[in-house]
Amino acid sequence: MARFCSLYSSSSGNCTYIGSSYGGILIDVGVSAKRASEALCEIGVDPSSIGAIFITHEHWDHINGVRVFAERHGVRVYASEGTLSGMEELGALTEKMTADVIPYSGIEVCGIHIKPFRTPHDTKESTGFAVVTPDCKRIAVATDIGCVDESVMNSIYGSDLVLLESNHDVGMLQNGPYPYFLKQRILSDRGHLSNENCARTAVKLVESGTTRLVLGHLSKENNIPSLAFETTRAALTMAGAKENIDYLLTVAGDRNPVIAL
Repeated sequence: MARFCSLYSSSSGNCTYIGSSYGGILIDVGVSAKRASEALCEIGVDPSSIGAIFITHEHWDHINGVRVFAERHGVRVYASEGTLSGMEELGALTEKMTADVIPYSGIEVCGIHIKPFRTPHDTKESTGFAVVTPDCKRIAVATDIGCVDESVMNSIYGSDLVLLESNHDVGMLQNGPYPYFLKQRILSDRGHLSNENCARTAVKLVESGTTRLVLGHLSKENNIPSLAFETTRAALTMAGAKENIDYLLTVAGDRNPVIAL
């Protein structure tokens, strides 16, 4: 049985666990190694059992605890060449760690196949990940994306579960305290996905057979969990999809329950 848990998901820190009876992986460790380890223990996972860590990009809310966690547990780190370069510049890689470039054809860890796909974000070479578990469950992690282009859609289409970014409400962002340049960055095609764009993507995913949607990477300043939830649910309802029948929808935060697939 495949297990998915968004341990942390926000603009303050991100860490996702995917596992099976053969072991598990982490996608991003954007909180301290201590907090990541505690969250894993709470869901019954020994931190030392993690087979590998996969990094989406080098922003600090995705790599904060990688160095300490990897060194402490002897875990190999994988990311795109550009992301590893960015991490090295930030001092997030050391000689005590083993870090490798993940090929775009993907690799297998603990019987889990992990394949990266390029994402439009303002980093050196950001990626999302399409995962296939030993029992053939398909899981996609698609956050920190300015827009869902054809490449991203093709990579996540037909997944059983998708962790999809629902970062901000456009009105809250435009009328909020952020400086103009930051608002423009977030709203750009290399920024973050809005609730409305997330909802449009969710409709396509449910039409493709996705049954579990987890809305993630919500901004604490420019979004409200209930607003993100209702925006996507309303779009799905308008498209004729029935909640709890055609799909299950949740919003990720900190210390979320395990989803079994």
